[in-house]
Amino acid sequence: MTQSATPTKPQPHLTHTVFNQSAPRVDVNEFDLDTVLVEAVRRHDGGWGEDELREIGALVGSASFKHDAALTHTRLPELKTFDRWGHRIDEVEYHPAYHRIIGDAVRYGAHTRCWEDPQPGSHVVRAAAFMLFGEIEPGHACPVSMTHAVIPSLELQPDVAANWVPKALSREYSGDLGADKTSAIFGMSMTEKQGGSDVRANTTVARPVGRGGPGGEYLLTGHKWFCSAPMSDAFLVLAQAEGPGGEGLSCFLLPRVLPDGTRNVFRIQRLKNKLGNKSNASSEIELDGTVALMVGEPGRGVRTIIEMVAQTRLDCVLGSAAGMRQSVAEAVWHARHRAAFGATLADQPAMKAVLADLALESEAATVAAIRLARAHDEDADEHERAFRRLATAVAKYWICKRGPHHSYEALECLGGNGYTEDFPLAMRYREQPVMAVWEGSGNVIALDVLRAMTREPESIAAFDHEVHLARGANRTLDTHLDRLRVHLGELVRLDPASAQRRARSIVEAMALALEASLLVRFSPAEVSDAFIAARLGDDRAFEYGALPDGADLQAILARH
Repeated sequence: MTQSATPTKPQPHLTHTVFNQSAPRVDVNEFDLDTVLVEAVRRHDGGWGEDELREIGALVGSASFKHDAALTHTRLPELKTFDRWGHRIDEVEYHPAYHRIIGDAVRYGAHTRCWEDPQPGSHVVRAAAFMLFGEIEPGHACPVSMTHAVIPSLELQPDVAANWVPKALSREYSGDLGADKTSAIFGMSMTEKQGGSDVRANTTVARPVGRGGPGGEYLLTGHKWFCSAPMSDAFLVLAQAEGPGGEGLSCFLLPRVLPDGTRNVFRIQRLKNKLGNKSNASSEIELDGTVALMVGEPGRGVRTIIEMVAQTRLDCVLGSAAGMRQSVAEAVWHARHRAAFGATLADQPAMKAVLADLALESEAATVAAIRLARAHDEDADEHERAFRRLATAVAKYWICKRGPHHSYEALECLGGNGYTEDFPLAMRYREQPVMAVWEGSGNVIALDVLRAMTREPESIAAFDHEVHLARGANRTLDTHLDRLRVHLGELVRLDPASAQRRARSIVEAMALALEASLLVRFSPAEVSDAFIAARLGDDRAFEYGALPDGADLQAILARH
């Protein structure tokens, strides 16, 4: 039922238009976002950002934008170590379409609009914009995400923030390096080959120029095993501080270009040959007397940069949810326009069940992602901050892990076409795993959940309160919530080794409780009932498409 012949209705002809920084690339006219995203945004932002999101939707759904997205994967980023005269430049050359897409994302504030205009719902609108752009071209989302995430860490060092935050908030974009730029894109580099996720094992050394200390100038020497988006204007990095300004693992801002216009020492040794994320470059770099400014207190580098990590973990959730949205859109469109065995695929019972199940997963991820974004807004109280501390890690673990299998199942709906690079789901299948690896793979995140529950018990109470808001609406969910309370109570009393062994199963149960609770409260009963039965019921199955009898598949799919 997944014949790979051309669908009966051809897709729009792709045309290419040149990017214009000053004006939209499309005419919005009559364009509608899908019901799921519109409802989620309205629920949490009061509707004030919807018009602009529709404009973004029209842009990223246009033929020209999709054509640019495809172009970014036709020519991989190329490292230019030297210029023609033999001077070391350490630059990465991208397809021009990549810069056009980042320019669009920055112009619409998919990077820092929530910091530029903080108000209730600002993070929600920014999250939705980020998802819409990432739904079509995910590679550019890495530098956009890091530019968003760097703001809380920079603000811990006001003198450094005064120079760099206005540049990060700018709606202008230039892919060139230069000291006179009024805008900036940020990156981050923490891991080293001897430590990996154990960043406290870092060996990069920072020696002060003068007295050093917070805001002081240092010279860094060492290596970084992973440095994504190496053409960013500045990076947050970790290094072992020495000297009178204070010692220990500290956080530093490292600019690519120094104030006098000279290039900082930033030796790109090679670009990583990655599975996915082909449009964006990741690199291995060497630092040798590289100028950087200390951000935050000496010896508190992890505490300083963790502010950035928390935001990028949320963006991993947003990116995975965006990928699910693309996967559902492509699979449903194909099935609605491909006839086989006497009917369109979308009308075949087995295929309809698979599509509906994929849609359920996508809707659960979307409502959870947008709910988390709301918890990051400026007006969040202590209860909300405690909730997001735990829920962001829980969602990062589960939603990002669901992404690869979800994209595979959607790819299979297209049959042989899905397995070719001519269709976008091959790219999406390669892309989804990075969200689960970036900013902490499964075990790291599961252990972080344990750490949060131990150090901040108020986060357990806040999470418990959130999921129990749906109590009484579904008996299967109530049973799951009761069981989860028992398990959480047992977990905090276990010895560390036993707690670690149970961490993954507990986090999975927490994630399903959160998604199910949100669907019960905010989505139609046809959606929440089917999701709960399929994920928590006695007859639940491992594969997509095994939905309970009586599930209203048509109502579920109509929302997508």
